[in-house]
Amino acid sequence: MSLQALIFDVDGTLADTERDGHRPAFNAAFREFGLDWDWDVPLYGKLLAVTGGKERMKHYVDTFRPDYQKQADFDDLVAELHKAKTRHYTAMLAEGNVPMRPGIERLLREAMDAGLRLAVATTTTPENVTALLEHSLGKGSSEWFEVIAAGDIVPAKKPAPDIYLWALEQMKLEPQACLAFEDSENGIRASRGAGLTTLVTVNDYTRDHDFSGAAVVLTDLGEPDAPATALSGAWQGQGYVTLESLKILHKT
Repeated sequence: MSLQALIFDVDGTLADTERDGHRPAFNAAFREFGLDWDWDVPLYGKLLAVTGGKERMKHYVDTFRPDYQKQADFDDLVAELHKAKTRHYTAMLAEGNVPMRPGIERLLREAMDAGLRLAVATTTTPENVTALLEHSLGKGSSEWFEVIAAGDIVPAKKPAPDIYLWALEQMKLEPQACLAFEDSENGIRASRGAGLTTLVTVNDYTRDHDFSGAAVVLTDLGEPDAPATALSGAWQGQGYVTLESLKILHKT
């Protein structure tokens, strides 16, 4: 079966959004609500084991703040905090502070020129996805993606495969016709659970994750003047990821 579509995770895959985007946005929301919660870089790395911002906040309180007394409306508070965090995050994106990772824009344009279909499968909110794309790739870039599967559109977040299965259903494609792009252990468990061949690009938070089942693990997608490095898996690329190299990966 020929390669027909590319499906991308967002946070950590399209852009390094976690450490310098979502984390400070969470902290800004906490300050706004008068909370003494503060997520430093090492702590946030631990919290990333839990997917979904609302779920992450609940895990933080349960695991790291036994002193915090939950009120009856705690779930409502978490929901309001998440809305505030999204507002702070999109404001950061509007300032151009979160660029795409190496090779992303080049590969997206190459795929579109060749007629491949594009989709997103992520646990972050649709608003975050649109803001990142529009501010980093330009106005109208969210329309490059046929399907944006994001947020709470399915109840079970990664590592459950549901978000990928939903995207495949919307596109009416078999997993054998697609390639997924991920950056984390939870991500590849989700993509592989949906039967997708997966290319992984690591980041500082996920470099030591277990990427069992990945077709290849790379430092990034690379550029002609800044080659990527293969960390594991069979890679037939020429130093950076091209559509032709993806077709070879898909076949093998």
